[in-house]
Amino acid sequence: MRQNSFRNLEAYKAGKELIKEVYRLLKKFPKEEQFAMCSQLRRASISITSNIAEGSGRVSNKEKVHFLHISYGSLMEVLSQMDIANDLEYITKEEFNNIEALVENVGRPLSGLENYFSKQVFLTSNH
Repeated sequence: MRQNSFRNLEAYKAGKELIKEVYRLLKKFPKEEQFAMCSQLRRASISITSNIAEGSGRVSNKEKVHFLHISYGSLMEVLSQMDIANDLEYITKEEFNNIEALVENVGRPLSGLENYFSKQVFLTSNH
């Protein structure tokens, strides 16, 4: 991949949209959550795109897969915490459904990238 090409990836673009929505919703959270759930959600959401970018900068496909796995884990962390935020009524059901759709928009292309690079690892290890 050429330098900065991660910015053209659908998973990265969708991840940025998810981050913007997470940050927008965090403004609604109670003040007592600013250093707990809000802080964790900020870190987890940023980790999604950060790990896509970091993985794209790696030479080996095995390393790319590793960072894509971390990115996917962060994506699931955001979904889990927003599910809890919905239960606690920090966000509405509609807002949670929107987050869920955004998570899916990231997850699909992210899984596709992971599958592609995993196959490359498999192919090179069997030759």
